[in-house]
Amino acid sequence: MNYYSHTGLEVGRARRARLSAEGIQQTETGGLGETALPSIYSRSLKFVRSLVCFGVSVFAAEVAIADTDRPNVVLIMCDDLNDYIEPLGGHPQAYTPNLTRLARSGVTFRQAHTNIPICGSSRASMFTGIYPHNSGCYGFNRWDGYGVLKNSRTFMDHFRANGYHTLGTGKLMHHVVRSEWSEFANTADYGPFPWDGERQIAHPDVNAPFSHIGAVDGSFGALVSLEGRTSPEGKPLHWVTGPWGERRTLRVDSQTDRDQTADEVNGDWAVANLQQLSAGDQDKPFFMGVGFMRPHTPLIVPQRFFDMFPLESIALPDIRPDDIDDTHARSVRTLLGGFEPNPARSEDMGRRLYETLVASYPNDDEGLRRFIQAYLASVASVDEQIGRILDVIDGSELRENTVIIFTSDHGWGMGEKDYLYKNSLWQESTRVPLIVRAPGVAKEDSVTDQPVSLVDLYPTMVDLCGMEGDTRKNDQGHPLDGHSIKPLFVDPDAGEWTGPDEALTALYKWRARYDPGSESYALRAKGWRYIRYENGREELYRTSVDPREWFNLAGDPAHAKTLALYRAKLHERVPRPGRDLPQPVITLK
Repeated sequence: MNYYSHTGLEVGRARRARLSAEGIQQTETGGLGETALPSIYSRSLKFVRSLVCFGVSVFAAEVAIADTDRPNVVLIMCDDLNDYIEPLGGHPQAYTPNLTRLARSGVTFRQAHTNIPICGSSRASMFTGIYPHNSGCYGFNRWDGYGVLKNSRTFMDHFRANGYHTLGTGKLMHHVVRSEWSEFANTADYGPFPWDGERQIAHPDVNAPFSHIGAVDGSFGALVSLEGRTSPEGKPLHWVTGPWGERRTLRVDSQTDRDQTADEVNGDWAVANLQQLSAGDQDKPFFMGVGFMRPHTPLIVPQRFFDMFPLESIALPDIRPDDIDDTHARSVRTLLGGFEPNPARSEDMGRRLYETLVASYPNDDEGLRRFIQAYLASVASVDEQIGRILDVIDGSELRENTVIIFTSDHGWGMGEKDYLYKNSLWQESTRVPLIVRAPGVAKEDSVTDQPVSLVDLYPTMVDLCGMEGDTRKNDQGHPLDGHSIKPLFVDPDAGEWTGPDEALTALYKWRARYDPGSESYALRAKGWRYIRYENGREELYRTSVDPREWFNLAGDPAHAKTLALYRAKLHERVPRPGRDLPQPVITLK
């Protein structure tokens, strides 16, 4: 059974031929020849071109790496990225040649999962190697305000304590603490946003009422000139960008004469620093973190990326009409007594986004088709920046001594189970891309289906880099919860994995409903997904035969033993002294 329409598959196969016919040639390294923009901190694309010669000369400089057995590490992160990349095959039209290039030189983890499917707490867990139920960090409060996390070392701090130079830029941890780094460049910038003189609004091409959701989650479209465009109230619009609490004009005169987006600026920063690191005599290894914003909403990227995905050809997911009927996510909200005063901050955000998007366009498919087009365009735009980073590494001696890790903080549902968002315990939200290149260690062009999670990355880097010392600052910290996935680099099929058989994911609860003693969890094993909500209701999917998680088997007596097994496993993984997990409630429609 195909997940997407036959039309979409044909379009995916035909894309390269169409791009070639339009004069956009793919380079040997996988980037788009005419669209590649090698630049060093330029704001104007006109100025960018004047720097090409300088960039080439730096790139060609003699490379000298310090004599050390410890590898460099480059971590590349996206935000809200699901399996819509070529190596995972989540969408037949996904165009990510550079991630494909990375996958061919490393190991792809096809069942990697977040430990909590929302930005802030996921990144706090990943960068400290500590599960949310052990830190108490389930939400968007500052991670360093939690005692356990404050008294534990982030992995960049641990790198530095082990003699590494650490440098980063973009969205890595949700709240940047610069003292954790040797140097840190740009904080997270969610723009661009249309600005009407008083406030940020959704892209003017987005229909209401979806646009009323706001400038972040209710916005998608091409980054084009807003000359002559007005808000619904008739106010003239222009582009702005910048971190939260800051705002600056983003000049867009044309597609070739504009200021750079945040992801382009961070791509430039990474390229410039890698060129410098590859050209100089380094007395210590380095850890570099590069956090790209897209495909986090607003899904706004240059027009040329939208042109790669003609709207009428966009393939849609195969969404089962009654798929939500045997699930229990909504029962949690009902038992909690309705919605919060701010519906945008409720657990029902996914349902609200999906239903509002569908209602905003003339037919049921158009809104989702437009959203997926913008998502694919956003993913392609980030892949181009990743290609620039790979070009520098692969064109220098860094290639032989630099580990590259690519991942995301969590996934994103695309209308499955009537849900368009992150923060669910279903596959679309919990699954993340994870590709690792480790020269001399990782088996090239290989895949593994062993379930792992983001909390495993910290101990993996400790293992790969031979780092020593306690990852706790004192006895108020917490030891690492994860396990090294290095054995799976060497033998993806039968590596000596010492971690649990299942990936563990907790569900984030918005601040007004947060109760540390009552949470919902999922376990993803080989062939099964088990979900237990805070009220005791359960879902069980046999993913080996039901990969879309359409059929909840929790109420099927034939699977009672399997249900009991995963119920016990969850109880063992998330111990609550003096408190049992709620009793199961099986109610299927």
